[in-house]
Amino acid sequence: MKILILGGTTEASALATALAERSIPALFSYAGRVKAPKPQPLPTRVGGFGGVAGLAALLTEQRITHLVDATHPFAEQMSRNAVAAASHSGIPLIALTRSPWAPQAGDCCTPVADVEAAVQALAGPPQRILLAIGRQQLAAFAAQPQHHYLLRLVDAPEMPPPLPRHHIVLDRGPFTLDGDLALLREHGIQRVVCKNAGGTGAIAKLDAARRLGVPVVMIERPVPPPRREVHSVDAVLAWLHHGSAPASVPEQAPETDSRTERGV
Repeated sequence: MKILILGGTTEASALATALAERSIPALFSYAGRVKAPKPQPLPTRVGGFGGVAGLAALLTEQRITHLVDATHPFAEQMSRNAVAAASHSGIPLIALTRSPWAPQAGDCCTPVADVEAAVQALAGPPQRILLAIGRQQLAAFAAQPQHHYLLRLVDAPEMPPPLPRHHIVLDRGPFTLDGDLALLREHGIQRVVCKNAGGTGAIAKLDAARRLGVPVVMIERPVPPPRREVHSVDAVLAWLHHGSAPASVPEQAPETDSRTERGV
């Protein structure tokens, strides 16, 4: 048995620790979008695969027997490539995912389908906005240049974002309620824009926004490919040892078509 973890999330790191503690052979893969990724207790590779064919080749070269997709919920293309590569290579795949955030009493949340819809939702007079979506899609918000954007990023961007008025805060989760309350108050934030990443590591901004009555524009997740999904490390371990997920977790038929990778 040898497992490949497609990582980059808190859940992926927890699985890596569990496999290392049990001396289960595994390889951890980062997409390479963060300059200093969190060290893992497993052999680690960094970078893309070169599409479905490249990932399938690595599965063969490394003699991988099980593939675990524990990427970010918005890494849609990587997840599709993983399903296709696993099907092509004839190895089982499981996705270790986190439940999405659900609205709570007191929230003022506007769900939108994608980044383009989030940009459109910001039409109107100038505001101070916490833009907590990572660095890949910041340029889209140049279409609403009237706002002052607070950007919370893991790494400093190589080029200044094309936003006339912005301020960058470098920080890495997990975040705390007290810390995010202070952040929103210090910068006079009037609206939050974020992705529905789920989990606990970045939920503090939503709790802080609720406490302060700040509205949130929430970008909903892309629809994942058909695949088997679980929501805990224990469920992955059970699947590895018994070949099936817990009965409470619905399984979907695997996707068999190949897709062209545009990166995680």
